[in-house]
Amino acid sequence: MDDFVPFLSRSYGLYFVLLLLARGMDILSTWVATPNLVLEGNPLAKRLGWRWGIPLNLVVCFGLAFWSVSAIAVSTTSVLVAARNFQSAWLMRSMGEELYRDWHLARIQETRITLYLSCLAGNTLLTAGVGLAVVWFSTRLVPFAVGLGIIAYAVAVAFYTLLAVWRMRRASHRQPRDFATAPPPVNGKTLADPALAESWARGNGRSSHRVG
Repeated sequence: MDDFVPFLSRSYGLYFVLLLLARGMDILSTWVATPNLVLEGNPLAKRLGWRWGIPLNLVVCFGLAFWSVSAIAVSTTSVLVAARNFQSAWLMRSMGEELYRDWHLARIQETRITLYLSCLAGNTLLTAGVGLAVVWFSTRLVPFAVGLGIIAYAVAVAFYTLLAVWRMRRASHRQPRDFATAPPPVNGKTLADPALAESWARGNGRSSHRVG
């Protein structure tokens, strides 16, 4: 069903521009939220950085524009990711990347892991349900591809969030069992703000069913 589009055809140009705009919004939203990529959830994108990440995205746009369904699906996913980034980008930028990371980590550490994962499941499964409905009732290529993009977005949110939680728990398990005085490190650093450390200590004493 993923029809091939001839190079330099009108359709190819349309899909290429669509991909450029969608991927551009994803990149722009990431830059607004975390210019130093401290909060980037994709390990590959974080490793590549801006220097290699932007050229790679151009290559991806060039290649995906040959395939109609893939181009529309990836564009849909990218736009949804950008919208999600913009939702909190102002807070990340105003607080600063490292302070926001520490603050967000402290909030997660104070939450029971079952509650956190249940909310994540509600977020991603409901979103994926919309995508599945669009795919199921689609009779044309564009709605079908948009539905796939919505599903891919939900899967990406679940995957990278779970990856971050797993890395957080692994880091905290390397620490001594008594966390009463200090939280686990984040990317090799402890929480810089004493208030956050105190908040972590209170949360740790309140419940043992939490991330980390």
